[in-house]
Amino acid sequence: MKTTITFIGNGNMALSIAQGLKDQYTIEVVGRNMAKLEAFEEALGCSIEKSFLNNFDIEGKTVLLCVKPYNLVEVGQQLRGRAKVLYSVLAGTTLAALANHIKTEAVVRAMPNLAATVQRSMTTLTGDADYQEDAEVLFGAIGTTRWLSSEKEIDIATGLAGSGPAYLALIAEALTDGAVKQGLKRDDAMAIMRGLFGGFGELIQDVHPALLKDGVMSPGGTTAAGYGALEDGNVRAACMDAIERAYKKAVELS
Repeated sequence: MKTTITFIGNGNMALSIAQGLKDQYTIEVVGRNMAKLEAFEEALGCSIEKSFLNNFDIEGKTVLLCVKPYNLVEVGQQLRGRAKVLYSVLAGTTLAALANHIKTEAVVRAMPNLAATVQRSMTTLTGDADYQEDAEVLFGAIGTTRWLSSEKEIDIATGLAGSGPAYLALIAEALTDGAVKQGLKRDDAMAIMRGLFGGFGELIQDVHPALLKDGVMSPGGTTAAGYGALEDGNVRAACMDAIERAYKKAVELS
């Protein structure tokens, strides 16, 4: 018999995670609107248990909280019972705040990313150490995991792994536009960019970024010329600033 995971919230992140979990777990989704719950079920492509949020009983359940951070207080007021464990994907929302508003035996913060949909999420975790192994198994169903030792670290990691797909999407779009600007057809540029990212994703697993860069940059060659343009545009500094601003925003949310 499959373990049931109870999602509170039925937005895009919940759907992305559920897509990765649906083959290994029974999915229960709790929300305010039955039409939206039915749309969630249709998008997921499998049968789910659907329940209304108001006065919902979480007693003994494994709960995955997927609402907006500012909705925590309101949602907590509508729940009854005590969860076995609460997993939260709320950016910047502390373990203390979660435990204060939702009754639970244990709390774990998780920060998956959009790649959960294709079971390639990089999910960072922290919280009750007794649930480290369970958390790694659960979120391992949607990709890879990394347990961190503090909430500060997961707030930093939010800016890297959680927000990272948006940064990489910007770079992918900009590189594609650059090729089109020089005369490459859009369809060809998109296909080449996708192949580039697919191959790079494999290479970066085992090779340090600096070594990858040095391996492709010949003296006075095309890569050196393009790389110089990126440095002129302060791309390195902008990437570092992006992590800093995202981290500060996570702290602000808390």
